[in-house]
Amino acid sequence: MKAKAKSGKTAFRLAVASGAFMLALSSVAYAQLVPRDLFTARISQSAPLGVEANGLTFNADTNTITASGDVVLKQDGYTLTGQSLTYKRASNEVSFAGAVIIVDPSGNVLEAQDFQLTGGMKLAFIQALTIRTYDGARITADSADYDEALRTILQNATYTPCGECIDAQGRRIGWSVSAQRVTYNAVDGSLQLEQPSLALLGVPVAWLPYLWLPDTSDNALANLPTPNIDSSDQIGIKAEIPFTAYSNRWTDIILTPTLLTRQSFLMGVEWRQRFDAGSFRIKASGLYQLDQSAFTFADAKRDWRGALQTSGSFRPVTDWTVGWSYTAFTDPAYLTDYRMTRSESSVNEVYATHLTSDTFFDLRVQQFNRLGNHGPVAQGQQARAVPTVRFEHIEDLGPGLGRLEISGRLLGVQRDYGSRLSRNGVPYVLGYEGNKQHASLQAGWQTQWIGAAGFVATPYLGGRADFAYYDGTSPIGPGETTLWSATPIAAMDVRFPMAANDGSTVHLIEPIVQLAYRGSDVTAVGITNDDSQSFVFDDTNLFSYNRFSGNDRQETGLRANVGGRYQANFADGGYFEVVAGQSFLLAGENAFAAADPAQTGVGAGLDATASYAVLGAYGSFVPGFKAGGKLQVDTSDFSVARAGLGASYSNDGYSADFSYTYLPANTDGGILKDQHEIGGEIGVPVADYWTVKASTYWDLASNTWLQVGGGVVYDDGYLVMGGHVTRNGPTHDKPDDTRFTATFRVKAPAGLDVGYNGRVAR
Repeated sequence: MKAKAKSGKTAFRLAVASGAFMLALSSVAYAQLVPRDLFTARISQSAPLGVEANGLTFNADTNTITASGDVVLKQDGYTLTGQSLTYKRASNEVSFAGAVIIVDPSGNVLEAQDFQLTGGMKLAFIQALTIRTYDGARITADSADYDEALRTILQNATYTPCGECIDAQGRRIGWSVSAQRVTYNAVDGSLQLEQPSLALLGVPVAWLPYLWLPDTSDNALANLPTPNIDSSDQIGIKAEIPFTAYSNRWTDIILTPTLLTRQSFLMGVEWRQRFDAGSFRIKASGLYQLDQSAFTFADAKRDWRGALQTSGSFRPVTDWTVGWSYTAFTDPAYLTDYRMTRSESSVNEVYATHLTSDTFFDLRVQQFNRLGNHGPVAQGQQARAVPTVRFEHIEDLGPGLGRLEISGRLLGVQRDYGSRLSRNGVPYVLGYEGNKQHASLQAGWQTQWIGAAGFVATPYLGGRADFAYYDGTSPIGPGETTLWSATPIAAMDVRFPMAANDGSTVHLIEPIVQLAYRGSDVTAVGITNDDSQSFVFDDTNLFSYNRFSGNDRQETGLRANVGGRYQANFADGGYFEVVAGQSFLLAGENAFAAADPAQTGVGAGLDATASYAVLGAYGSFVPGFKAGGKLQVDTSDFSVARAGLGASYSNDGYSADFSYTYLPANTDGGILKDQHEIGGEIGVPVADYWTVKASTYWDLASNTWLQVGGGVVYDDGYLVMGGHVTRNGPTHDKPDDTRFTATFRVKAPAGLDVGYNGRVAR
């Protein structure tokens, strides 16, 4: 007969909680390797404890409770089972002799041998540990020791995201990480691995003698030093083999020797320093070039080339972050020539940011540098933001009273040379030489009223003040100018959502009408346009009070935005949504018709009293299938002003994508003839986990191919590897260019997804 007791809660809590320390689970959870709820559910102090066993005895002389034979402990969703349990009440020592199994409320299972706890959960020891998570991952170790220094020490530990990582056909899949010894420090979250190795498809591919991680977040994993093979005509074959020369809780020193078959030997060194309130990095690299003739850029033809890069961020006080980023180089082409970055620019900056639930403040001083074969003039065309300041604050006034919104912006721009280009005879001025400052402040109040039958009205009242100065350095610019501007703003958004349900489909119809008034005739409030140069009118900004992308331009006059939204949600999970409407200038200055040397908004369809009508439609009617499209129609003659269509399908390893774009000729914007492009991509599984992909894009207007490509991908759900090649046609932005790309990613069911997907240089 089973013996039962309602005592020994301390013993049970100690035994269950110890599962949370296996293989540094707290740290691993951050990396999303294992579920975040793995043995972390708290046990209520008042939850009843049940103990069942074939035999249950209490020795008063030794103050010891012993349970033997089919021992089962249950409390608050946790279950422990074993054959022999001993609890020493005086010392709080708990031990299971033989096999023990712990199941947490989420269904995760921990199996171990000779489970021991002492010192009130400050010391724990488990032999032959195996953890199986509910989503299939597995953690094993010969032993796990949780000591009084708040460390978890694992011997011969292995993590696999796919259990045994053997599929139904007996083939190895996925990846695994093993280490001779793993030490996790619960105080600082650091992880120390001795002789870690990585295996892909059961084959070891990488090994390190030692690895220290300050934590196992995605960011830390992404910054692990890994070998790299690359090549180009200028440098030959590049073999980069970084290794950690020194590492502890606070400091990493990483050396990166690199062999180059055409340019000798390149050496890199990186110092990473961590503090309680932040960290910084300093990275230097350089080489003596053997073959300067490999480069055409004059500044690259030198004996010694190199760069120094540094960045850091700190939190000196609560809610504040300060930091910097700086890059210095012998020449701007060094980092791109030697395949150290794929970026076309770098930013040198110092910043301070304050962020709370209702306030945002950001101050930066920035210098923008172009990377590549760019001389002093091209660098001088890049702006220096001295400074750029942003401020936003929201103040809720209470129920029914709405909220106040206050925002400000200060932008100082310096350029040594003007930035100009021409497209088919149309000039674009992207920046004037000289100095410009533009400060603005906007404040407004808005609330929401909900009337009968779901009628919703959202009023807005506010104003904007601008001050700008430009020193007139440019010979083609507006000359020295000072501008003061005040803009009253009033708007009303009215919506009447109507819903219906026929039993299988939920329909939503929402007519929308907006009136927006900006009482100023000054549209170029920044004098020169440095941050409002991009604009496309479509369904995403149809119902907006100010559609310019930055602060140097603003809408003016009285506008009415009229349209609506229809949405259908189907019982099988499918949906269909349409957003459509048009904008009308009722009175005042039309900001989109005002001349702008940056050609902002040219051909966007807002320069007339009645704008183009815009439509966006999106839907999914079959599992795995999605489609969408955008359309602009000139209502003066009902011609199509812009169109785009896309569709995709994915199911059982098969995939297909289709796209079509149309842009008519617009001589004002430098587009001399209609642009029609059509393209598609397909993926066909050729074997388990292997897919062949192909793509082609055609320039219909020029009746020639635009791009063609193909590749192969391996994906078993845990490991992704692949390669792809594309070749551009004669009418592409980069004609006759061949590009190779590679993909390598490791994934875990709990959410981990790290790796590389990008270009491989030839």
